[in-house]
Formats: sequence, structure tokens, C-alpha cells
Amino acid sequence: MNRVIILQKVLDGEVSLPYAALILGISERHAYRLKTKLQTSGPAGLAHGNRGRKPAHAIPDNIRQVVVQLAQTKYRGCNYTFLSELLREHEGICLSPASVGRILKAAGILSPRKHRPHKPHCRRPRKPQFGMLVQIDGSHHDWLEGPWPFAGFIIGRRRRYRSYSFRPLLAC
Repeated sequence: MNRVIILQKVLDGEVSLPYAALILGISERHAYRLKTKLQTSGPAGLAHGNRGRKPAHAIPDNIRQVVVQLAQTKYRGCNYTFLSELLREHEGICLSPASVGRILKAAGILSPRKHRPHKPHCRRPRKPQFGMLVQIDGSHHDWLEGPWPFAGFIIGRRRRYRSYSFRPLLAC
């Protein structure tokens, strides 16, 4: 429910403050603070104090305009990383490639880098009959603690295996 409605019911005496805190999912102490704010400042007092303010570390609008102008004219065709390096070296504007990318994407300028299309993986055609596929794998390590290295054979098709076996490899 809406915080204002519940806290107004607390002020009217319809609901207790601990129950309102439980409904809102906040502590009783915070509910007391919100109730006091509602009494002194009204519903607008429940909004966060920084609402509508610009962050202190935000990039100024004049820098954004310069970056967009340079990207469209002098440094046309540069990708975001190279453009951020050029801005740092020649213009004295220190911005990360991610910040340059956000500024240019907001202005509708995309990176000129060409993306290759995805190459699909070609699957091996299925064998027409069961037992026509034999998979062999071997190892020269002594995994099975026997006298010789072993090779494994799997005969099967379509995720069903007819047989598998381990045989000793002959040393050449």
C-alpha cells in the first residue's frame, strides 16, 4: 500500500504504529521518523532529500556537448576507447571509454566498429544406424592403476551407448 495512506491512518488513530511498520516492512523507529515528517512537511516530506538533484560526480553538460561535437567532426569514425584516448591527449578531457560511450549513445552516435555475425556451430550428421559410430579416446596416464595405459571405446548413437570397454594400449 501507499506509505502516505498507512501513515495517515496512524495519525488518525485507526492503525497502531507497530502494525503500520509491519505492513510497510520497516522498523518502528523508521516509522516514527516518517510519521513525524508527514506531520511537519506533509506528503512531500516522505520523498528523499536528494530527489531531483544532479549527482556531484555527474559530467557537466558543456563537456558532454564538446565530446559530441568532436566525435561528429574532428574525431569522426573513432571508436569509444580510441576517442577517449584522443580526448585525454589532445583536448585535455579525461573520460573513461564507458563514459564516452554513454554520452555518444545518448546523442545517437554508435561505435563505428563492425560486429561480425555469429557463426553457427556445424553439427556432425547423425549416423543412419545404431552402432555405426565408434568413439575412441585414450590416455598414457595410469588412471586405472594397471600395468598399461588404456584406451576406451564407446559404440553408440543418439545418446544411447551399446557398449564401452577399456583395453590396454600396445607400446610402440
